[in-house]
Amino acid sequence: MPPTHGQDPGSAKAAMSYRSFRIIFIGLALSQVGTWMQNFTLPAYIQDRTDRPALVGVTIFMQLGPLLLLSIPAGVLADKISKQKLQLTMQTASAILTLFLAFFVARDAALVAIFGTQFMIGVANALNAPAFQASMPLLVHRQDLPGAISLNSAMINGSRVMGPVLAAVLASAGMSTAQIFVVNAGTYVFFIVALLVVRMPDVRGTFPEVGWRRLLTGTNIVRNRAALSRLLVGMFLFSLFSLPFVGLFPSIAQLNFGFNPLGNAYRALYATWGFGAFFGAISVGTWLSDIRRHTLIVRGFTAFAIALGVFSQLRDGFSPYPVGFVLGFAYFMTATAITTELQLNLKDTERASVMPLWFMAFGGTVPIGNLVFGVVIEWVGARTVLIFGAAFALFLAYWVDLRQFTRGAFLAEHDGGEKYTPVNASRFI
Repeated sequence: MPPTHGQDPGSAKAAMSYRSFRIIFIGLALSQVGTWMQNFTLPAYIQDRTDRPALVGVTIFMQLGPLLLLSIPAGVLADKISKQKLQLTMQTASAILTLFLAFFVARDAALVAIFGTQFMIGVANALNAPAFQASMPLLVHRQDLPGAISLNSAMINGSRVMGPVLAAVLASAGMSTAQIFVVNAGTYVFFIVALLVVRMPDVRGTFPEVGWRRLLTGTNIVRNRAALSRLLVGMFLFSLFSLPFVGLFPSIAQLNFGFNPLGNAYRALYATWGFGAFFGAISVGTWLSDIRRHTLIVRGFTAFAIALGVFSQLRDGFSPYPVGFVLGFAYFMTATAITTELQLNLKDTERASVMPLWFMAFGGTVPIGNLVFGVVIEWVGARTVLIFGAAFALFLAYWVDLRQFTRGAFLAEHDGGEKYTPVNASRFI
């Protein structure tokens, strides 16, 4: 039965008309501000302490690497136990581990202790993610999923801006890096309370695979639906070759523009890039919602390639700000359009099995790129790495063009898929 909220179907306003979605959205948004305070501050702390981009790459790997290692088992677990209880447990564990991280940073403890604690936080996030992504979309009607996904992406990037800004304010007020992490630990309470207030849907799938073969369920679903496989492989390649700059941002800012990783110039650049990402994410569910996502993906990759190519050649202290905004916009407009298209080509019962592959392709692959290119940057410099990423994104604009696909590549309408509309894809954009 279609909803009667009176808003445009699939819009951000339509998604916000659902009470349960609003509560979870607000609780998670407040929690994410604290998370991005830490995500911004910890790599800058490591860069400032060691002056080694490679060690910054290790930091990002410890945070995101568990997504690559544990996403599939976490998806199987989410289909076996209560998703809500799993999320509550992992959020509580993350808050406690964050306090341990604050303790180690306060004492300038050995890097192995900091990396180990960061890895355990990453494990908790990896176990939490499939359960959240399998239940969050069920808080809205299927036709309003694009707006919900756009809002979720915008919230992540809004907090990506607010987190560093708040961290800068707290640092200016005299707070140490460790004390900022303590504040982050407190922000987990917002999402925990939201999870206690809202009853999260818990749809579970039944699949033919049993035993260890259950780990292959998501792969089997993707292999039999061409649009899913192209989106996931495209996102994997994008994360690996074009997105290393995300985790290595403090190193690149220092090497290319001479910005101190703990200084206000770098904080302003990161916030500007984050603002661009926020507007890019929200655009998919608002003023760009009338453009087909298949077209948005192609244009997004193309715009990203151009912006990253220009960003790689800048040397002054002003140009990185406007170009960084465009880079952030193109990056998350593309990622949000891909996420939306992926979700709309999944049955409700398939999300816990397939979304772990998304986390592996998107978040889990980024740390590998950071490890590899953190070392490469020390050899050949940041500009070469960035221009290579730009060239690869331009290739993806051609390769991840779903307008070339036939009806059989997408989820059938009777299973909840969108109506198939043939498109002339002879033009590049």
